[in-house]
Amino acid sequence: MTRLPQSDDRFRLRALRRWYVAGWVVLGIFPPVVSVLDDAGATAYWSIGLSAALALCYAGVSARPRRPVLRPQAFLGVLVAAMGALALVRGDGAALFIVSLPQFWLLAGSPRRAIALSALAAAATVTGIVRHQAWDAQEFAAGNVVFTVIGWLAGVLVGLGVVRIVEQSDERAGRLGAELEAARLRLAEAHRLQGATEERERLAREIHDTLAQGFASIIVLAEAAAAGLGTDPRRAARHLLSIEQTARENLAEARVLVGSAPQSGLAPGSIAATLRRTLDRFTEDTGLPVTAELADVVCDRPTRIALLRCTQESLANIRKHAAASQVAVVLAPGASGVELEITDDGKGFVVRDSRGFGLNGMRRRLAELGGELTVTSSVGDGTRVLAALPADGRG
Repeated sequence: MTRLPQSDDRFRLRALRRWYVAGWVVLGIFPPVVSVLDDAGATAYWSIGLSAALALCYAGVSARPRRPVLRPQAFLGVLVAAMGALALVRGDGAALFIVSLPQFWLLAGSPRRAIALSALAAAATVTGIVRHQAWDAQEFAAGNVVFTVIGWLAGVLVGLGVVRIVEQSDERAGRLGAELEAARLRLAEAHRLQGATEERERLAREIHDTLAQGFASIIVLAEAAAAGLGTDPRRAARHLLSIEQTARENLAEARVLVGSAPQSGLAPGSIAATLRRTLDRFTEDTGLPVTAELADVVCDRPTRIALLRCTQESLANIRKHAAASQVAVVLAPGASGVELEITDDGKGFVVRDSRGFGLNGMRRRLAELGGELTVTSSVGDGTRVLAALPADGRG
């Protein structure tokens, strides 16, 4: 069968086909029967019998389209034979032939077979008409022949036009399908690249906030320990102990990053206790006093990790750049969750000129959790870092 375009219009196509079948029955099958109802001769029996046989054969084709009782090509053979027989018996047949032309294009399977079978049907109809009565016996017979031939020619032209339209529609559908598939592949590739980029950014941020900061601390502590070996052995020993502890923490963080250890990054206990330990280490390593007001706020694990990383990054910046004499840290419930404020009395900087990875990393980390980072600073007036995060209280 000629392949119809696959679209959402299938229902309408089925409805049109049902209407055509109804018209075929009313205009093609019924007239030979109705015209002989008052006739008791052989013409009536042949007309009724052949019409009934056509109807039954078509029912065998259309009742179960997937597994028909009669194959479509076999039905078309029956249709050709019935047309010739009815034309022979009745002396007409142009009407039945014309209304039956779509059957050949729907059931033949290819345009070439449709043209050949419809031509065979036209020949059978014309032959039957001519055999029924001489060519010049009545104009009625000549008119049926002419209409049959004209109908076949018109059917071929219309059929080929419809086939061409369907082929063009299929070509457009194929091109559209190929374009959609190509767009899907490009979108999948873009998602893959975006995921890889986001993962690289996440790893870079984690490395900067953990391993890089740890290595920077080790370098500072090693320099302090080396300087104090001859003058203050006890202080040098404490620095060496801090180096060992920092190195162990870095090793644990490295195992987390490569996936060989469970996600940690946060010691058991409340966020206030975790920050207290971090501040004590900072004071021990740098000698800078830290004033801390740490409320025992309740927040979920991602929020606790973000607060810890912001604290670590801020303290690392103070150690490397601020030249501060005092640091203050406040952790308290905020208007929509929890707020962490870290201030120092160092030399400050111009915020809009900052291009460091650390501040941008903190902003992205907080933004992923629906939070916000505010940095206030000016040259000579110290720095204030405020991290505001929602807290859902899952702890």
